[in-house]
Amino acid sequence: MRRSVEFTYEDIVKRNERRGFTSMVKPVGSLCNMRCKYCYYLDKAALYGGHQPLMSDALLEQYVRSNIEGNNSPVIAFAWHGGEPLLAGKEFFRKAIKLQQKYGEGRTIENSLQTNGLLLDDEWCSIFRDNGFLIGISIDGPEHIHDAHRVDAGGNPTFARVMKGVERLYRNRVEYNTLSTVNIHSEGQGREVYRFLRGISMFMQFLPVAELLEDGVIQSPDSDTAHLAPWSISARGFGEFMCDIFDEWVTKDVGKRYVQLFDATLALEVGVMPSICSLCETCGSGLTVEHNGDVYSCDHFVYPDYKIGNIHKERLADLAYCDAQFEFGVSKRSSLPRDCRHCRYYKLCHGECPKHRFICDSTGEPGLNYLCEGYKMFFAHTERAMARMKELILAGKPASDIMQGA
Repeated sequence: MRRSVEFTYEDIVKRNERRGFTSMVKPVGSLCNMRCKYCYYLDKAALYGGHQPLMSDALLEQYVRSNIEGNNSPVIAFAWHGGEPLLAGKEFFRKAIKLQQKYGEGRTIENSLQTNGLLLDDEWCSIFRDNGFLIGISIDGPEHIHDAHRVDAGGNPTFARVMKGVERLYRNRVEYNTLSTVNIHSEGQGREVYRFLRGISMFMQFLPVAELLEDGVIQSPDSDTAHLAPWSISARGFGEFMCDIFDEWVTKDVGKRYVQLFDATLALEVGVMPSICSLCETCGSGLTVEHNGDVYSCDHFVYPDYKIGNIHKERLADLAYCDAQFEFGVSKRSSLPRDCRHCRYYKLCHGECPKHRFICDSTGEPGLNYLCEGYKMFFAHTERAMARMKELILAGKPASDIMQGA
């Protein structure tokens, strides 16, 4: 299914200039105290014999140093992920912070961490607040939607405990946002989900769940034999979900609440690089570092074919700009089928995330995004409002003026 990779002059310049990279690090791999039914990462333990030990102190130091010294970006970002990264323990993160100070030498360092919230207590919150961490907390919406899939290791619901974690973050003045999956149980519930989330979050991300499954294991989009996982949202259902949220947001919350997809779409309208990688023309600048130092092309492509090295043997920066990673990033554009290349929304979508490209277009060419219909629906539905907000911004006015019909 892979096509030949075509490079542009801009691709070569970007690579040669080494404009910076990001990495998501998994200090405990896929180890987690929850068993979300749609999780795409739990089965990664099989890559390591079913075991996911804590990243060693020596490897932690090597990773921190390599990420800082090899990165020419003005801001060095650390994204801690899992599994559940809090299982690494408080002392692990205290060590990480000290190492960042040691090797940072005054450079700006930012930390983000994604958690399910079950282990949050006041001490964790103090660590995060005092060191400027941005916390992402995973919550799918109100109780009946969240608990449909997000259960603990014993199969018990988690909503009440997650909400206690949210309350602790708020009470301790920790900066946080929410990450919500959009799965089959979310379908038709866009307004309800948004109305709930706007009560606890100013910044929201919505992640569509669309996975391929074979023998109970999630497969890469390269698979020819896997089938759609039963928890996946339909393409139309995703489009309707985001349109319903947009209709609430654009009349009440512009400038008050921030939804990543809306911000990214507006950024593309005004010619600014979006904050969400799935809408960029190419990808490949975000590596994933496992607990043992293995490096993969992307968090959504932790499969043997996409392992590019290990930081025990190679510098992180060299892996970020190696041939395999460069081709992985550029292939996002060059692997698009005909329907994408001639689509009026190409400049907004860019084919979205390659992990979702597992259906064929109208000509039978493979590589079309499974969520294509939903994104087309969203872009068509929001087109007029986005154009108006673009006009306001270019005129030096806030986009929120759209709510007054200005």
